[in-house]
Amino acid sequence: MDVELADAVEVIRAELMEAAARGAGSGVEFKVGPIEMEFALEMRVDATARAGFKAWVVSAEAGGGAARATTQRVKFTVTPQAAGGGDLLIAGSAGRAEGPGATAGYIEPCA
Repeated sequence: MDVELADAVEVIRAELMEAAARGAGSGVEFKVGPIEMEFALEMRVDATARAGFKAWVVSAEAGGGAARATTQRVKFTVTPQAAGGGDLLIAGSAGRAEGPGATAGYIEPCA
């Protein structure tokens, strides 16, 4: 399954926003600090991309063997901020049910 780097980062952004929305109005808040992300990327020529290339996230299994020469590991740190430029706060409450909540569209079930 091909996943563009921008899509992988968007999932992280969406999860942070979902966490903030779920905790709105509760009495406990957490300031989100720097998030370190690391991906194995494969650069491919793409006629629709402005620069002619796109970065695709590949699985750990795809990074081994002969494919190793075509993949690069990219590691970067982001610090999320609220839309107005302030700290992104995620709130929670002690009475919330355990677990990640709805994962449809983010996590595929194992076969």
